[in-house]
Amino acid sequence: MDATPYLEEIARKFAEVRLEAIMIGNAAAALQGAPVTTADIDFLFRKTRTNVAKIRQFAKALGMMVHNPFYPAADMLRLERSTDQLQIDFCVSIAGVRSFEGVRKRSSEMVFGGHPILVADLNDVIRSKRAAGRPKDLAILDTLTDTYAEIQARRQAEKET
Repeated sequence: MDATPYLEEIARKFAEVRLEAIMIGNAAAALQGAPVTTADIDFLFRKTRTNVAKIRQFAKALGMMVHNPFYPAADMLRLERSTDQLQIDFCVSIAGVRSFEGVRKRSSEMVFGGHPILVADLNDVIRSKRAAGRPKDLAILDTLTDTYAEIQARRQAEKET
């Protein structure tokens, strides 16, 4: 399935509501070339009243329902749209990563439909999956680390030319 239309829609609505969030997880890894799949799109955000209100505006604009599926155990908002099964999770923290600011500094900007989305560095995705230690995360670590090594080798080769 081509996620581009979804990413364009998400990027446009982020811009409209002025929401700063960083794509994390398998979707971020896939955008960087990792051969992985995902059923949802995960974002890291800074939890403030303003940002929570922006996420609710974002959800309304996309026709999505907002849930707190693991509250209070996990500080996360899950957005779901029944018409096409789009699911977006907004997380306040991720395992193995200390701060939103640190992830933001290392992230890169990718443009969809003329609007940017911040995407976590693949090394941060690897670090978070390793720290989470869930079987589904550990199962793809080799794939992610191989992809990261390929990216680093490509960058090094580009510097040398």
